[in-house]
Amino acid sequence: METTARKHPNYVAVWFYLAVLTAVEIGVAFLSHLPKVVLMLALIFLAIWKALLVALYFMHLRFESNRLRIMAIAPLPLAVILVLAVITEYLW
Repeated sequence: METTARKHPNYVAVWFYLAVLTAVEIGVAFLSHLPKVVLMLALIFLAIWKALLVALYFMHLRFESNRLRIMAIAPLPLAVILVLAVITEYLW
């Protein structure tokens, strides 16, 4: 019976990266000269980026099988539909 040694991620570095992304989000949120649509898309992009980091490292999806990854990714189209519905309602 062989055991494979897995390399553990540097959680402090991932946390620091998330803190930097949060600071960037706060900075982007205070840019009032940008159009609202660009501002919303930038904030959504940064939020998705942060959620992906949390899912990959703190929920350990990076080290799991493809079946579990697909199961975690399956509800994402519904979230995209919800975000698009909210954005289009704001624009109307």
